[in-house]
Parts: sequence; structure tokens; C-alpha cells
Amino acid sequence: MKRSKSSQVIAAILVNAVYEMRNYPVVLVTTILSPLSFLVVIAFVSRGSLIGQAIEGGLIMSMFTSGMALQGDLSHLKNDFKLQDMLVGSPASPQIYVLGMAISEIIYTLPAIAILAVLTRIYIHPDILQTLALIGALSLVFLTSIVIGFMFSTLSSDVVQSFAFSRLLSTLFTTITPVYYPITYIPLPYRYLAYLSPTTYAAEIVQNATGYLSIPRSAVEIDWAVLVGLTIVLFILTAKKARWKEV
Repeated sequence: MKRSKSSQVIAAILVNAVYEMRNYPVVLVTTILSPLSFLVVIAFVSRGSLIGQAIEGGLIMSMFTSGMALQGDLSHLKNDFKLQDMLVGSPASPQIYVLGMAISEIIYTLPAIAILAVLTRIYIHPDILQTLALIGALSLVFLTSIVIGFMFSTLSSDVVQSFAFSRLLSTLFTTITPVYYPITYIPLPYRYLAYLSPTTYAAEIVQNATGYLSIPRSAVEIDWAVLVGLTIVLFILTAKKARWKEV
């Protein structure tokens, strides 16, 4: 049984990541350029003063867009190849299917993450505790986006619609929100709108952990609580509302 589950995960990784990376390497250029382009712009505009926050923003963007990409990929496999119809009648469970696809999205984003990790080491020099805070916040961002992507993919009837929603949410949550810069740059009347995005809480956590943003400990605890709570709530809602068999 364990071998069967691991085979299902490996199959998802091979189909959704390895095959595309091997046969169409040009698609990796977009994956790398998306977070790095914003990083370069912020670094130039701020004359280097925000390069640390921009690197952390690139990591958050990579993790969130990686999870959101699941929406388009699942919708493509479901609507164009009818793969989900076959999975419904097979021993494969939705959990194993999504796990394999989620891992494939991470593998697909590894080149960008690797470059950003090197830049983090060069410019930020995080210690063990700061590294753990970074990993924890980024993991929660990824889990949140994976759940959102999976839910929208099961509700979508067209791959074009899925890609549109994926790009819209990625733009709203990773470029407009204070991910590449401190939230203090937003005037107070509008600052509260930024807290509608889960990436804002992740950015506050990592920026505070690495010394780029100074906020009370209670605010950091609230950020962690919101991220964890939101992830749990989305998992529950997706389990109840996502249409896995009614396709």
C-alpha cells in the first residue's frame, strides 16, 4: 500500500514537473524571472536599501505562485485530459494526488528558490532561528496557496479561467501587497486593506525576524496565529466544498 502511494506521488511529479522541465526548459525562465524582476526593480528604486526585504519578498512570491500554479495544472489535467475522471474510479485518493502535484510545483520552482536562497545567504545572513522563521512562514504561505489552488481547480470548468484566476490572485497577493517592501510604506488609511492578504502576515514575520521591521511580539504572535488559522480553515472549507467527484 505504501509503495502504491509513493508510486502515485512519483507519477504526479514526473508528469507535472520533470517532463515539462526536461522537454520545455524555456518555461523555467519565467519561473525565475518573475520574482527576480521585482527584486531588481525594488533594489534599484530604493538604491539598495530594500534589497533584503525584496529578497524575502521574492521567496514569498515564489512559494505563493508555486502553490497557485497548481490550480491551472490541475484544471488542465482535469478538463483537457479527463485525468480526474479516471482518478475518481481508481484507488488513488485526492490527498495523494494533490500531494504529488504539490511536490511537483515545488520542484518546478526550485531554480528560483535556489537563487533566492543564495542571495539570502549573501545579503541577509540569517541565523538558525531566523532561518526557521523563514521556513515556517514560507511553508504556511505555500500550504495556503495550494489549498486555494486546489479548491478553484475543482470548481473551474475551463483551463483558461483557471489560469486567469491564478494570475489574478498571484498578482494581488504578491505584488500589490507589502511583500517586497515594509508595510509601513503604506499610508494608514489603506494599510488595513493589506491585511486581507495572507502574504502580508508572512512578510511581517520574516521581515521582523531578520530585523527589517520592528513590531511588538504580540503582533508577531498574531501574524503566526492568522497564518496557521487561515490554513486550517481553508483546509476544512476545501474538504467540504471542493468538488472532487462531481466533475
